[in-house]
Amino acid sequence: MTAPAPVTEDRTLPVAGGARLALTVTRPPGRSPGPAVVIRTPYGRDSLRPEAAGWARRGLPCVIADVRGRYGSGGAFHPFRDEEGDGAALLDWVRGQDFCDGRVLLAGASYGAYCALVTAAGAPRDAVAGVLVAVPALGPGETAREPGGAARLACRAGWWTEHAGAPRSRVPPPDISGLLTAVPPAAVPHLALGARPEGWDALWHAPRRGVLWNRLPAGIPLLAVGGLHDPFAADTVELADRWDGPARLLLGPWGHRLDAPRPGAALAGRRIGAVYTAWAAAVLSGTATGSGGLIAIDGDGQWRRFPRPAASRRAFPVRPAGHTFVADPTRPFLSHPLGADLPWRRADPPTGDRALGWTDPLPRGELRGPAAVRLSATADAVDADWVARISLRVGDGAPVQLAHAVVRRAHRPGVPVRLAIDLPPVGAVVPRGARLGVEIAGHHWPRHARNPHTGDDPITTAGPLRAARRDVVIDGVDLPWHPPRTAAVEAADVVKEIAQ
Repeated sequence: MTAPAPVTEDRTLPVAGGARLALTVTRPPGRSPGPAVVIRTPYGRDSLRPEAAGWARRGLPCVIADVRGRYGSGGAFHPFRDEEGDGAALLDWVRGQDFCDGRVLLAGASYGAYCALVTAAGAPRDAVAGVLVAVPALGPGETAREPGGAARLACRAGWWTEHAGAPRSRVPPPDISGLLTAVPPAAVPHLALGARPEGWDALWHAPRRGVLWNRLPAGIPLLAVGGLHDPFAADTVELADRWDGPARLLLGPWGHRLDAPRPGAALAGRRIGAVYTAWAAAVLSGTATGSGGLIAIDGDGQWRRFPRPAASRRAFPVRPAGHTFVADPTRPFLSHPLGADLPWRRADPPTGDRALGWTDPLPRGELRGPAAVRLSATADAVDADWVARISLRVGDGAPVQLAHAVVRRAHRPGVPVRLAIDLPPVGAVVPRGARLGVEIAGHHWPRHARNPHTGDDPITTAGPLRAARRDVVIDGVDLPWHPPRTAAVEAADVVKEIAQ
């Protein structure tokens, strides 16, 4: 017998400033109240209707809302500005409805994760039962710059030209690829749209760590889901580490869209919903008291426990260690995957725009957690970006990129400094005899704005762009090395583990 379909109703909610938020309530048939899930998004709540129906089929009414100024909601969209106040109003409204028993789970992905967290931060302790965030974009400064300070260009210019300053996402999104060479880079959205979108200039003055980090709620459970190929993976791990309460971390082989790289990969497709609902059931029953993380190991589709805080790493030498190259922002090192078939430049073997070394053949094992590259480095410029990228090569096969990071550093020209470049988490099976490649470059464009080597901000500089000589000694790479899985180290059951 087919179960009755969930009941759906569209509503509006007045908020400060005279705006009205557009809502859709999806609940199980019947009038019995239960714990509710609340999700807000700037990308159109219609895209979340299947997720809302999934929650309702499992007995949880779900409210999805367009953020202020987007799609069905009135007012103007100022990215990150109004989400705490509007979230508080929506949370109060939901808790007073006949479908809600007073318990609320706040959920969201990307920008929606920020909406959930900032709402929880300002809410009374008993108003929020738990917070579920996926690939969280944790504020303007967190999205604009890498943890090491480098400016993210392509994704920020793309997001602002597609979404900001408009009630709906521009479809198709403007093609800005040909505009990313503009100087200053801050002009890219203006060139694409004819005007700078709301919030673009302020974005580059935002601190790398916003006020949210000092206001994280205490005592309530968190599920943080990150992608190993997501640009915000390091922030996701830090969020789980700093959370004051039960915190579960899940790192899978996904990008920012939670898209698995191949069919059959761990939790591909709809199976992520089983993890979400198992965690929610544990939270609402009061049994979600544990903390810890799981990471997908690419190569066997299985899950392992993720060490938190990071376990001690094993150092491996890299050969050759010494290198000299020129970082030229007019011909920058490109942010395409290692081994990409580019007609204008081969990514392997090395060219004059970077250093490339390899470890000796490695023993069989697994990489689980953050890595780091240690350098002794000299630049003949007052300011430089240092890019580290690691890759794995098995036999004569093409190298597979694992992770990259960028650190911006002031220099005394010609004076060597020691650098430790922390990379985001990696998860990989390492067959015996495989080698790890370490690349060091001075740019990573267009993913990151080109450093002009003059001390000027890479986003706002109008030039000049000057080349800089780099002398590098790769002191080694520190890997989150673990022995291969044995009968005593079984793969984790991800649904059961997350629900603890």
